[in-house]
Amino acid sequence: MDRAPGLSVRLKLTLSYAGFLVIAGAVLLALWVVLWRYLPTAPIVRDTRAGIGGAFFPGRSLPQRDFGQAAAAVLVFLLVFGLLGGWILADRMLAPLTRITDATRTAATGSLSHRIRLPGRNDEFRELADAFDTMLAQLEAHVAGQQRFAANASHELRTPLAITQTLLEVARNDPNRDSGELDERLRAVNARAIDLTEALLLLSRAGQRSFTRQQVDLSLIAEEAAETLLPLAEKHGVTIETSGDITPAVGSHALLLQLTTNLLHNAIVHNLPGHGTVQVKTVISPGSVMLTVENTGAKLAPRLVSTLTEPFQRGTERVSGDHAGVGLGLAIVKSITQAHDGNLTLSARAAGGLRVTVRLPAAPPCADR
Repeated sequence: MDRAPGLSVRLKLTLSYAGFLVIAGAVLLALWVVLWRYLPTAPIVRDTRAGIGGAFFPGRSLPQRDFGQAAAAVLVFLLVFGLLGGWILADRMLAPLTRITDATRTAATGSLSHRIRLPGRNDEFRELADAFDTMLAQLEAHVAGQQRFAANASHELRTPLAITQTLLEVARNDPNRDSGELDERLRAVNARAIDLTEALLLLSRAGQRSFTRQQVDLSLIAEEAAETLLPLAEKHGVTIETSGDITPAVGSHALLLQLTTNLLHNAIVHNLPGHGTVQVKTVISPGSVMLTVENTGAKLAPRLVSTLTEPFQRGTERVSGDHAGVGLGLAIVKSITQAHDGNLTLSARAAGGLRVTVRLPAAPPCADR
């Protein structure tokens, strides 16, 4: 929330308690003046430096017992007044913490939709409330994403299992059915289930950042991925063009290779059949390196492009084929990019196709030995 600048809580407490002490001192002086004016027998300050027993300024003395009782009454009054005033001031100043505590307890019960939305000008308490609201919003989005992912994963895993069960039931009810055809279809379904499981494990591994970091060169990784997928590109009639600078980065060679392979596989499969092209380019700039994979293909709506990194989102408007994958390719790319503290950008090409850019922090220069 945008707020107007305001006084800090520390300054507010300082001014409040300082003002309270000033008021208490003023009350004390007022009581002393009352004693001076309306009790003529009030004592005058004794000058103890005047010798043994001291000397008094001119004036009449109030009996010591009466003056002690009056002083005790004043002290009791100031004590009660200070405790009551301090309690009220502290309650008013710390009231925002009560709202934050209530919101925390509500969130602890599993309700992440509640927000504090603390009104007023900006100070430490309101900064804390805004930060807590932001955290709740991120947690709510994360939990919703995890629930959506779990539902999609369950659906995707249930599909090959259901197909397998159907094939087995058909084979049992028809003993004369060709076992070779059944075996081939079962192998295909099983391979798809394995690919999906491995993709889920890779996605989980990238999200947990449980990998060893080392210095890598994105340009070499891009060439390795292009060489691996060259047979698939030739099968689809797609030409792969690689170019660019040496791009040193820090990360997992295996994960970054998987990232590049997924991008190239996606660019090859969703391309113009027979005469498509894929351009792979690496660029280095101060503080970062960039990998761009650009492919020809059908025109894509911006709304569709914004959803392609969601798990199990294949894009029904895109060209599909036998190698459509399990719907986790770009989701894995996004997870690996985030695990390497990078940024992923997808944009539709005006002439058709997709442009994907991965920007990662550049590796620090090696010190000369």
